Amino acid sequence: MKSKKMVKLLGLALSGVLIFSALTGCGAKKDAQTSAGGDKKIKIGVSFDDLRLERWQHDKEIFEEQAKKLGADVVFQSANGDDPTQMSQCENLISQGVNVLVIIPHNGESIAPIVEEAHQNKIKVLSYDRLITNSDLDDYVSFDNVKVGELQAKAIVDKTPKGNYFMMGGSPTDNNAKLFRQGQMNIIKPYVDKGDIKIIGDQWAKDWLAEEALKIMENALTANNNKIDAVVASNDSTAGGAIQALQAQNLAGKVSISGQDADLAGCQRVVEGTQTMTVYKPIKDIATKAAEMAVKMAKGEEIQTNGTVTNNGQKDVPSVLLTPIAVTADNMKDTVIKDGFQKFDDVYKNVPEDKRPSK
Repeated sequence: MKSKKMVKLLGLALSGVLIFSALTGCGAKKDAQTSAGGDKKIKIGVSFDDLRLERWQHDKEIFEEQAKKLGADVVFQSANGDDPTQMSQCENLISQGVNVLVIIPHNGESIAPIVEEAHQNKIKVLSYDRLITNSDLDDYVSFDNVKVGELQAKAIVDKTPKGNYFMMGGSPTDNNAKLFRQGQMNIIKPYVDKGDIKIIGDQWAKDWLAEEALKIMENALTANNNKIDAVVASNDSTAGGAIQALQAQNLAGKVSISGQDADLAGCQRVVEGTQTMTVYKPIKDIATKAAEMAVKMAKGEEIQTNGTVTNNGQKDVPSVLLTPIAVTADNMKDTVIKDGFQKFDDVYKNVPEDKRPSK
């Protein structure tokens, strides 16, 4: 009888040990799931608007390289410029258990509900380059986009201080496009008020597509009997489409036109003389910074923004805003090429060797 009682007590004790082990094991698993500060490897989910665009390929490569240096894994998705697809892909990243969600929104307003969904799953959200509006967004990293617009307009006004201007906006769903326009008008409006500049057209290119800009420019040239002196285009893709229309009318190089992103084709046009300027936003800086911020957010560490905020319609979002650089044929070598963003031989590919600067 005594031995049976002893066996029973040992059995109960063993059960208690097993239950305790199971509970502590579950607790450890739960801690690993809800906090990336322990031994569990950080997983970052990144949702791109459209990886078909050259600009975002650069961001992807640099972000991934920096994240890996910091010991994090990255899962990428590309929505190819489609709102429902981006929402679905973000939900998929959440279901995969990412520790932080980084979003380059196609439409900053349409994607806003995903922020709350991420928060319900204890996942913080970083808005990359483009702002997610009307949401409880955690952090934002970008360039000073009003400054981008100012740089674009200043370069065009310096070259063509009087005449007929056409405003070629970017995607109407992209908050940055509106900020670029704000900056552009900061420079141009005083000239309009004086009567030196006349804005003869103002349109927005869906999804920043060159083919959209081509159609817009063709129609603008027809409507104005080719009497356009300058085009304030908001990026290199739309500039490329507009220049294609100008070339068909033998106006390429005669009409001042801005750009942005320092795409290879844009840089080539700048040194060849068909595009006045581009804006270089050091992608290495923003992609590296974003990866560092994402890892800190996953660990629950504070992001240093020095008090900088951007209002997204619902709140003042802590922001890191980097400085853009105006690039012309004169400083191409000392900026875009010096940084290794584009290669000398690629940029000057179509320029005769005796017309190129020295390497």
